[in-house]
Amino acid sequence: MDVSTLSLGDPLDPARKATAEMLRTRERTYSLPQPFYNDERLFQIDMQEIFGKEWLIAGMTCEIPTKGNFITLQLGDNPILVVRGAEGKVHAFHNVCRHRGSRLCVSDKGKVAKLVCPYHQWTYELDGRLLFAGTEMGADFNMADFNLKPIHVKTAGGYIFISLADEPPAIDDFLRTLEHYMEPYDMENAKVAVRTDLVEQANWKLVLENNRECYHCSGSHPELLNTLLEWDDVTDPRASQAFKDQVAACTTRWDADNIPYAHASFGLRNRIVRMPLLAGTVSMTLDGKPGCQKLMGRIKDPDLGSMRILHLPHSWNHCMGDHMIVFTVWPLGPTETVVTTKWLVHKDAVEGVDYDPVNLRKVWDATNDQDRRLAEENQRGINSKAYQPGPYSKTYEFGVINFIDWYSERLLNNLGEEAPAAHLRQVGGD
Repeated sequence: MDVSTLSLGDPLDPARKATAEMLRTRERTYSLPQPFYNDERLFQIDMQEIFGKEWLIAGMTCEIPTKGNFITLQLGDNPILVVRGAEGKVHAFHNVCRHRGSRLCVSDKGKVAKLVCPYHQWTYELDGRLLFAGTEMGADFNMADFNLKPIHVKTAGGYIFISLADEPPAIDDFLRTLEHYMEPYDMENAKVAVRTDLVEQANWKLVLENNRECYHCSGSHPELLNTLLEWDDVTDPRASQAFKDQVAACTTRWDADNIPYAHASFGLRNRIVRMPLLAGTVSMTLDGKPGCQKLMGRIKDPDLGSMRILHLPHSWNHCMGDHMIVFTVWPLGPTETVVTTKWLVHKDAVEGVDYDPVNLRKVWDATNDQDRRLAEENQRGINSKAYQPGPYSKTYEFGVINFIDWYSERLLNNLGEEAPAAHLRQVGGD
């Protein structure tokens, strides 16, 4: 069924029916039909049913270290505000004044005593309660009826998760595990050393698909392959005996230092695993040496490999002994996406002494730009009338199959449809 032939009389309902039918009948180990990658209506469905209902990483708790610190972000048409309130509690709100709807906080980050709308000075407490609206509203005006509209928020392991859903999906089991795995990093005592925002002219799913496989790495990522070993587990059918021996030696050391490393998965949405880097390297820098001389948290050994954290629909992460890198993907349009990358170090690390931000970011600046070009060329080809879904490699692209399975199952579920049982099976060792 082709959504391009549907009437827009009732904005998205016909497209929703067509979308569900395409997902139910798709060839599971093939790429998606073309509209999933470039159709405006399908993009709006993604924003409503995936980014509007799943848990997303809004930022890191160390970005709002004390009371009154806030960050803002834009999720489709929805401006969002995250702020640290009393007793260290993190709150999330729609960044919309309850008077006439103006954005409340207009900068990316800052610190305030109260939340004051710049339009008419309506004033809110950090927990969202309306404190002042002026006598102009009349004697019968009840301020309690006009508090900020809250957004579901949870924190774990230094991450801030938000969901715009009325009833978000369960996530607490993953968050408890994340808290355990992130304990050595003491993320309340970390800071963002560098941040970049890279706009890619490609659908957000193509950005994720590219991330979920390293089939392309040898031909595209020379800087990254100075340190990265592509396997996520010793059970990967491509893993060599030398790699398995290296893992065994590393895990013995990590056990001695009480550093978590075992593979932990939560359906297809979340995965945590620590894997070694290339022998002789300890960090994702050009020379493989530490990018920051002051190690994170309680870590004493810089040779911790990389703890890889996956959070669908939009984040992957690399956590090393000296620094960590957090990637989040934010759709801007059917064929436009921004990839935000944050490099984090110990909060007491001194720029120019303990770390050089240029050196810290070189590998992933290069890798991100290489991936941008790959995704954009992928998008240009998919836009062609010649495009039709093509087969994924079950050996090299099992992570892509797992991502598309997760996406299909969640989209069908959020559309009120049931996913075929085959979509819920995990492929490979991811």
